[in-house]
Amino acid sequence: MKTIAKLVTTTAFAVAISGPVHSAEYTLKLAHNGPEQHPFQDGAMMFKTTLESSTNGAVEVQIFPGEQLGSEEETSQMIKQGTIACAVESAGGGLAPFVPEADLLNLPFVFNDLDHFYRVVDGSIGEKLAGKVEANLDADFLGWWFSGIRNVWNGDHVVKTPEDLAGLKIRVMGSPVLIDTFNTLGAQATPMSFGEVYTSLQQGVIDGAETDHVDLLVENFYEVTKYVSLTGHMYLAAGLICSNKVISKLPEDIQAKVREAAEAATAEQRSAMMKMTDEALATLKSKGIEFETVDVSLFRDKVSSVYEKNADKVGGMAAIEELTQQ
Repeated sequence: MKTIAKLVTTTAFAVAISGPVHSAEYTLKLAHNGPEQHPFQDGAMMFKTTLESSTNGAVEVQIFPGEQLGSEEETSQMIKQGTIACAVESAGGGLAPFVPEADLLNLPFVFNDLDHFYRVVDGSIGEKLAGKVEANLDADFLGWWFSGIRNVWNGDHVVKTPEDLAGLKIRVMGSPVLIDTFNTLGAQATPMSFGEVYTSLQQGVIDGAETDHVDLLVENFYEVTKYVSLTGHMYLAAGLICSNKVISKLPEDIQAKVREAAEAATAEQRSAMMKMTDEALATLKSKGIEFETVDVSLFRDKVSSVYEKNADKVGGMAAIEELTQQ
């Protein structure tokens, strides 16, 4: 793996024949795993424009979408090491492998609706989990983003009941709870990097995956799959985090502006996610994707053991009950 260059550099005015040329004093690299069409990019661009404007160009933010710098697990490790400045890490792919308690948010069917999701991540539970992320990844947690309501899909046959998942190889994120969930439902849970999914579908390595409508569209998965079952089994949270090893080296006034930019970015990303979800659903239907309404209670009942099996890891049944009662 190529060595990532130092991400925060201090430069001076360069003197050329034409006169002095100003360049940014600090360069921050921000990574996420969505393509440029994804709402993660909207949030990242708001972070960039807000921070660059508020610092009068003293800070330059370079955005690396589409796993250009590595998978979520890899970029989380880079945050911990201080080899990149910031990243957007989903609770399933980038946080749970390092922060077991983050799997609380990945429990199947744990959220009732989007309002419930936001009450949780913007409340005391989200604050506690953010603190765990900060401690385990030596990071500054700057906001919970929303990465959509996830459904299971495949190109083989319609899935109406858990029994229809039997034998299907379904790609999941690296979250142990998600792996356990789909194995319990009867599928063959297959964790892999998001960037490998399209090719793996083409080659028959996997039969399907579980994503929200936006990912299904912007990653062009509709070209290699057919049937979406509206399980709504997961509301995926993601954290905008920045490395303490990088941010602590910035002047205090710029550190404050980083946090202000992150607040604006979080609001923009959430708004973009809502807007694009509706647009993606309409577009996917026009492209021939078949959406199947299912009896969600059949799937929920099947995975009740996942709660009991993983309770201790995510803070106990008391933590799960606290979330469900928010």
